Amino acid sequence: MTERRTISSGSTFEDQIGYARAVIDGDRVHVAGTTGFDYTDMTISDDVVEQTEQCLRNIEAVLTEARCTFADVVRVRYFLPDRDDFPPCWPVLRRYFGETRPAGTILICDLIDPRMKIEIEVEALRTPN
Repeated sequence: MTERRTISSGSTFEDQIGYARAVIDGDRVHVAGTTGFDYTDMTISDDVVEQTEQCLRNIEAVLTEARCTFADVVRVRYFLPDRDDFPPCWPVLRRYFGETRPAGTILICDLIDPRMKIEIEVEALRTPN
């Protein structure tokens, strides 16, 4: 039987809306759109680059719990309300994804909270132990 389990980040949004930060389904790990909130105290920076760093720290914590790393990421999606905010994030994204080079998409769209300047979701493929 294929393993299927969820991972929570502790975000209050997960309970309020009814979703999991990530779902592990066999060898696949699906990480939901993750924002720049620091979930320990539900704060968020005004700076898009700092939000990007926090997004990736949040994603890294989930990947670690799922026994993955950024090297296992095969797909990444970026959601931003302002297209001009994306280029300043590139150095941070290159640091995390530059070696792996997952398939990537950027979408310009509204986010649920106007303080959010970026949201990132990833899919990873776990390698057997």
